[in-house]
Amino acid sequence: MAIKFRAHDTFFIRKGWLSKGMKYVMQKPDVFVDKEDNPMDVLGIGSNMVKALRYWLQAVGLTAEPNSGKRLQSFTEMGKSIFDNDRYIEEMGTLQLLQYKLATNKEEATAWYYFFNEFNMSEFSRDDFVGSLQNYISLEDEGTGVAIRSLNDDFTCIMNTYVPRFKTNPKRVSPENNIDCPLGELGLVDISGRDKKLFKKTTPSATTFSPWVILAIIVDQAHGRKEIGLNELLSSTCNIGKIFNLDAITMLDILYQVEKTGELKIIRSAGLDIVRLMNEYDTFQDYVDKYYSLISN
Repeated sequence: MAIKFRAHDTFFIRKGWLSKGMKYVMQKPDVFVDKEDNPMDVLGIGSNMVKALRYWLQAVGLTAEPNSGKRLQSFTEMGKSIFDNDRYIEEMGTLQLLQYKLATNKEEATAWYYFFNEFNMSEFSRDDFVGSLQNYISLEDEGTGVAIRSLNDDFTCIMNTYVPRFKTNPKRVSPENNIDCPLGELGLVDISGRDKKLFKKTTPSATTFSPWVILAIIVDQAHGRKEIGLNELLSSTCNIGKIFNLDAITMLDILYQVEKTGELKIIRSAGLDIVRLMNEYDTFQDYVDKYYSLISN
């Protein structure tokens, strides 16, 4: 299994970064590798930040690069939809789609995948997470050594992704400082207690979710199946329960909203606890497009 740690060079996603990255990829697919125009000059950020931005655009599923030949960036289908409809990443549904892609990206963002899908502590310290991640790596990767510093840096970066900095550093950062990561708006992680050393996973409000975004994810994870158990939605890796820290009650509240679209039916009778997808042909991207067509009207 390919795994990757600390590819962000300790830089979490800053507000405005992804928009800037998409803008320049649209104008200049070779923006990150051009020998003539220095990417630092074009993007107006330092060399380590350039590397981090190049990584993040791919880790959250906005762009892709070929593995060989000239490493030009191109938009993914989802990336194109976001660029066309919400290029400043202001919609909650856009953040949820980026979170889905990031937290399921086991190869490129292994620590994020692990944090949401495999790490089951609801309250934890840095040491809890790093120790647990080390065990996971040794099992998954047959003992390939990953520097502990890289895992610590990944933990810091995950916390900076989801916890606003005025909470972690109230003396040094004012709430107006826009260095925060936009994914913090999802409400997935918070500080637990006053000592700033303990963190906790938090469940967002059911009302923050678009039914179309949830449908996109359910269909993507169903892999062609039309019936999926509620328990699978809640507890399986890469599904809505894990990716968004949902508990059973919140998930059902969300699914009742999804049911109102007519695209999905909840069946809780005759010993069944399943959802049935009513539309045979719609794909992840179809539902993404549906979401954007509705918010732009």
